[in-house]
Amino acid sequence: MAEFRKILIANRGEIAIRVMRAANEMGKSTVAVFAKEDKLSLHRFKADEAYEIGEALGPVASYLNINEIISVAIRAGADAIHPGYGLLSEKPEFAKACNKAGISFIGPTAEIMEKLGNKANARKIAEKAGVPVIPASGILPDNPKDLIKIAKKLGFPLMLKASWGGGGRGMRLINNIEDVEKNILEGKREAENAFGNSEAFLERYIKNARHVEVQILGDKKGNIYHLWERDCSIQRRNQKVIERAPAPYLKDNQRQVVCEMATKICKHVGYECAGTVEFLMDIDTEEFFFIEVNPRIQVEHTITEEVTGIDIVRAQIMLSEGANLNEAIGKKNQSDIVCNGHAIQCRITTEDPLNNFIPDYGRITAYRGATGMGIRLDGGTAYSGAIITRFYDSLLEKVTAWAPTPKDAISRMDRALREFRIRGVSTNISFVENLLKHKKFKENKYSTKFIDETPELFQFSERQDRATKLLNYIATVTIQGHPEIKNHKKIKISSFEFRNKIKNKEEISAVNLKNILNSSGALAVSNWILNQKQLLLTDTTMRDGHQSLLATRMRSIDMLKVADRYNNNLAELFSVECWGGATFDVAYRFLKECPWQRLRDLRNKMPNTLLQMLLRGSNGVGYTNYPDNYVKYFVNLAAETGIDVFRVFDSLNWVENMKLSMESVLDTGKILEASICYTGDILDPTKTKYSLKYYVKMAKELKSFGTHILGLKDMAGLLKPAAAKILIKTLKEETGLPIHLHTHDTSGAGIATLLAANEAGVDIVDCAMDSFSGGTSQPCLGSLVESLKNTERVSSLNIEEVRDISNYWQTVRKQYIAFDEGVTFPASEVYLHEMPGGQFTNLLAQAKSLGLETKWPEIAKTYSDVNQIFGDIVKVTPSSKVVGDMALMMVAQGISKEQVEDPNTEIIFPESVIDMLKGNLGQPPGGFPINLIKKAIGNDSYIKERPGSKIRQHSLLNIRKKASLDLSINDIDDEDFCSYLMYPKVFQDYLTHHSKYGPVRCLPTNVFFYGMENSQEISVEIDPGKILEIRLQAVSEVNDEGDRKVFFELNGQPRIIRIPDHNTSTTKLKQKPKAETNNPKHLAAPMPGAIASIAVKEGDLVKKGDVLLTIEAMKMETVLNAENNFRIKKIYTTIGSQIDAKDLLIEFD
Repeated sequence: MAEFRKILIANRGEIAIRVMRAANEMGKSTVAVFAKEDKLSLHRFKADEAYEIGEALGPVASYLNINEIISVAIRAGADAIHPGYGLLSEKPEFAKACNKAGISFIGPTAEIMEKLGNKANARKIAEKAGVPVIPASGILPDNPKDLIKIAKKLGFPLMLKASWGGGGRGMRLINNIEDVEKNILEGKREAENAFGNSEAFLERYIKNARHVEVQILGDKKGNIYHLWERDCSIQRRNQKVIERAPAPYLKDNQRQVVCEMATKICKHVGYECAGTVEFLMDIDTEEFFFIEVNPRIQVEHTITEEVTGIDIVRAQIMLSEGANLNEAIGKKNQSDIVCNGHAIQCRITTEDPLNNFIPDYGRITAYRGATGMGIRLDGGTAYSGAIITRFYDSLLEKVTAWAPTPKDAISRMDRALREFRIRGVSTNISFVENLLKHKKFKENKYSTKFIDETPELFQFSERQDRATKLLNYIATVTIQGHPEIKNHKKIKISSFEFRNKIKNKEEISAVNLKNILNSSGALAVSNWILNQKQLLLTDTTMRDGHQSLLATRMRSIDMLKVADRYNNNLAELFSVECWGGATFDVAYRFLKECPWQRLRDLRNKMPNTLLQMLLRGSNGVGYTNYPDNYVKYFVNLAAETGIDVFRVFDSLNWVENMKLSMESVLDTGKILEASICYTGDILDPTKTKYSLKYYVKMAKELKSFGTHILGLKDMAGLLKPAAAKILIKTLKEETGLPIHLHTHDTSGAGIATLLAANEAGVDIVDCAMDSFSGGTSQPCLGSLVESLKNTERVSSLNIEEVRDISNYWQTVRKQYIAFDEGVTFPASEVYLHEMPGGQFTNLLAQAKSLGLETKWPEIAKTYSDVNQIFGDIVKVTPSSKVVGDMALMMVAQGISKEQVEDPNTEIIFPESVIDMLKGNLGQPPGGFPINLIKKAIGNDSYIKERPGSKIRQHSLLNIRKKASLDLSINDIDDEDFCSYLMYPKVFQDYLTHHSKYGPVRCLPTNVFFYGMENSQEISVEIDPGKILEIRLQAVSEVNDEGDRKVFFELNGQPRIIRIPDHNTSTTKLKQKPKAETNNPKHLAAPMPGAIASIAVKEGDLVKKGDVLLTIEAMKMETVLNAENNFRIKKIYTTIGSQIDAKDLLIEFD
């Protein structure tokens, strides 16, 4: 037996590497060939030698060039050629050319290939061997009339098959006479492209079938062994997706029958080397019908190797060298070949299951394969940095799992697939996982039509790929900057360590109000407040503190780092205000994080703390009125998710607008803190509208409704110390309710007001941590605690713990310096303009953006004027915003108060003003001035009833269905649905951002706003116990296309992200026109590929269904048909042009 010394592999990718490995184990040298487009393919570098072929030829044609491949083999000194599968593997002329050149062809002889490689001839041989075949035609003629006659004679449905080659290329299902000519022409053209031969035939189509194939080995002495069968029924587009060995549904006698059939055919022709005999099994009759013989190695040979222990490629080489079967595989008899266990092969392809399996291409940015017991990987381009081109088959890697039983093999394969991480290109992994988990697959109740008839296989979530998305976000912010802080330099933040340890449960001595609420109810908490002496405190840092100072920009990650210390070390607090108000929409709108997630996380970190929120009455957490069922739904969900105390108010102090929210809170069993908004000055005899009598009347009204605590919301900080004494004392006497005072320190007199209220008997007051206090925020918590020392109402809070946590907040605040631009000194002008704390900061920022910063004193005066124009109203979100909008408009346009009030001066009012005057925010005490209403809204109607009562309530179930459609979420959860109800557009934008960039809430704040610097390292916890280690290595210069490369290490593995640099002017490459989405006159490329044919020309009239052009991608053809009757206006492509998805191909008139 003459052994081969050097083998050339006339193939590429995975199978080329498979052959090289076998040859290497046998001590033989290997030679690779590669096309220019394939120069980075891994098979080139696995070989001992590699040579480029096909200069001036196409990427596939290069591998079909017999003369050049033979020439390379001779030049390299190869004494054998292995054809792999596909390409030239089934061409008799290739085997002949090898023999003529004195080079051994590793495969069957050319004569055998001519007999069996041609499917039409193979059918005749099977019939002679006594093996049943499916009724079929001979080789099809070119005449369309003859084709129709042949089809009619056989009867429908029919399957068109290419005579040469495999892999589903050229196959077309033909259901009726109308499809005959079109489908045959398409299939023959695809066969020509794939195999260089368009010969084809028609075969009767068995509707309910399984695909079974038998692996054959034959030596030169006429001996034939079979290696048992494989099941290949799981197919899509006639290409196998999952293969199994042995076929799990066959009985032993059926297995013997089909294997004997395969052996008979091969013995009939004296078959040599490796081959596969394929059969269709009619499920209804359990009959087997011969389909074809593949005279080559099969893609799925790996599963047979795993269950038999026989290296089929090694056997191929040895049989071609002249070894007998015993020498090649170590088995003396057929009976020695037994199946051990069960094996499954899954083909991982670069196809997008969510987009009709369109082949994807590009660079693999990250790759992590699967290993472990019983797992085998065979791949050709599967590694980080590999480039997947559009020119070749979409197969990326084959995964083979072996286990003792079919059930265990499925479980092992599922585990392996879940281990994979392939980024940069789409893959079918999720789809294959669905296949493996489907009940029919597990119970072996599937046919070749299983995928086509099982739509639920396509219902799966995209892989999260959170790491890649976060890298994209970091790279984008690093290169382009964050849109909100582009003009601010990054502040270096020093690390912070708490001085005090977190207390354990045994060290906490405070009364657990959360337990009282849960066990005894809200009224019990109210009674406890009244029956104790100390002044209770609420910390507002996590809600109104940062809303007032930082435009509500504080991120959840900074709250959560300290939340457990609040729960344990500041357990004496009455509550922590941490949710609601503007924090809800700002979380989505600017911070790109979910406020519900924030609430859930804070609840988990603070299980024993009362969590408090701000609820804007009928406005919920929005700026408009909602249907009643929206508000009820929101309140219920907030209570379920973790809110204990609901501070409910109305922006105009209209109790009618608060009733629905109050009722909803009471229904949940949580604490209702119905609140009065304070404005004016009860000490000023000239200001009679908001008198002491007014506040007492409203307080009694709220008490009658059942509030547990009476809230006094001094949102602008207008409550002076002397007024606080009188108001608190009177409200306590008149209502007997616990009173919770909220004020702002804009004037600098805030702590004096709290101390005066304390003397008058206020029960609870709001403060912010020292480093987040003062200015437009709340008074200083630490200073109040110190001021109460040695008094009968001394606070039980430990001042050292307060300072420790305040020091943490001081470090945090520095990260938000870009938003920390409010007043840095007390401002007595607040008594003039009466702006709420948050409104003061926001309006100042708005004035800067409009170039009106120097006119701030004028804006403040105008704000006061507008308040009087509106009839002296309560000013708190959203009414305060309306006043601000009007004031800015007046200053910007130079409009005076007198001009606004003059009925003869035409004024264009802001939309928010018109909306409010129509009654859509409710009614202030005494109503709005009637003359102003008439001037602003003209003859339009306005309402005096509660706005929400005028809004039609639609079924939440129906709205939920609409939300699922609008958001493309199959099963929208309660939180997402509630956010959709409050802010549909804002929430949709958040989802888009989250889909693109992932959970950015997990990023450190300085990285979220400023990106990363070279050599910076961060740890990012995306889930409990799942931590990403990210290091930015470097940023490249800008290339000609305006992009920069950002080089990362992710968990020690290199990643490269490409980001456009919008800050740099570059020469852009000419871009191809893109089709406009939803434009019926634009034909868009559905996938990347090459234009194979164009069936129309400019000016043609086309009818619905007419063929326009065909696209060839990875050797598969896709036909694009006209969807309507059109005239061709312009064709933007040519035959052979490379195209990308969404390129504009044709424009219609």
